[in-house]
Amino acid sequence: MNPGNKFSTALREQVKTWLQNLGRLDILIGVPCYNNQMTIGHVVTVVAEGLHKYFPDLRSGILVSDGGSLDDTRERAEWAAIPESVERMVSIYRGMPGKGTSFRAVFEAAAITEVKACVVVDSDLQSIAPDWVKLLTSPILEGKADYVTPFYVRHKYDGTITNSIVYPMTRALYGLRVRQPIGGDFGFSGELAKVYASEDVWDTDVARFGIDVWMTTTAINEGFRVIQTNLGAKVHDAKDPAADLGPMFRQVVSTLLYLMGKYESKWMPVEGSMPVEVRGETGNPSEAADISVNLLKLRDEFTEGFEQFKALYKQFLAHENYSRLTDVVRAAREGDSSLLDSELWARILYDVAFVYQTWSRNRRRLVDTMTPLYFGRTAAYCEEVADMDWEGAEGVIEAQAGVFEELKGYLREKIEAWV
Repeated sequence: MNPGNKFSTALREQVKTWLQNLGRLDILIGVPCYNNQMTIGHVVTVVAEGLHKYFPDLRSGILVSDGGSLDDTRERAEWAAIPESVERMVSIYRGMPGKGTSFRAVFEAAAITEVKACVVVDSDLQSIAPDWVKLLTSPILEGKADYVTPFYVRHKYDGTITNSIVYPMTRALYGLRVRQPIGGDFGFSGELAKVYASEDVWDTDVARFGIDVWMTTTAINEGFRVIQTNLGAKVHDAKDPAADLGPMFRQVVSTLLYLMGKYESKWMPVEGSMPVEVRGETGNPSEAADISVNLLKLRDEFTEGFEQFKALYKQFLAHENYSRLTDVVRAAREGDSSLLDSELWARILYDVAFVYQTWSRNRRRLVDTMTPLYFGRTAAYCEEVADMDWEGAEGVIEAQAGVFEELKGYLREKIEAWV
């Protein structure tokens, strides 16, 4: 990146002035956004209602951190009805475009105002309710946690990057069963916000879609107390798992694998996993919006991508895993997408994770080669759970995470042999 484009802060001067005039706050809500005119007003109004209803005696504010929206997002955030007791600022952040830079502005604002608790929520939420503010904030204010992750009911086809990669990898590596490590809606203490703000990662993928997994992994490994809280069903602008992932997949997975290297000494000795406290009762699965799946497209992306990258697969996958993968591709071409099972998938991901740590060049190319394999695993999962309800699909996801734990020794042996 051009050093001249690297900003020392994500906050514009008028935001700093606003924060300094406010003085100390008890609670700050951050709303990152970009072209969300249809939902941003609702989100701002609801979080303000939650602050007013549940924390009327505390000083609170909302920072809408916008990425330079080309629609009326900022205007609608300004027009949204909120109580007079809740402070509000809508501003375009400074720095590399991305969700992470938007969060950086919130972290810095939290540090300046010395908040007790900070919350960030997605700007495309349709299911957000005032009690989300209480559920994400109270454990922090009560001194029960430093970092609160969401526990949602989601449609069985929603969040497939979480389900097939980030959740099982995070659980197996670090030994905590954090179900939604990239959920998007988090609560954290003012002290943790200062840690986040002080990190020099804002010209990396963390400044984009890598932010969520970075926040969760940092909280776990830097010794902060983590709990989960039930937020019911998550209804948002979800996409078909076969949709074009664009840079999101690369940024999330690259950050996940980068953090593996950073925290290798932490995860190498970890065996198994422990449950993480979940506050509240599970939501109603029927409230989650339906998501359709284009299974044919998933299968085609898998088989065509394999042809494109097979020379590289042969280079970095273990011989047995590559041989089994070719059999899976052959079956997929004939219409059977079900053979890329959890065990082979875990071994493939561990092969990729190991190579990522040992390569100093072409890491982005390596991550790009994972996309077709992700489509293949997603197709297999979708076929497996097609006739299942939410609980049945969750059982499949949990079983897969267990397989990743059981095979962690495979990854550990590769790392130890290399070192």
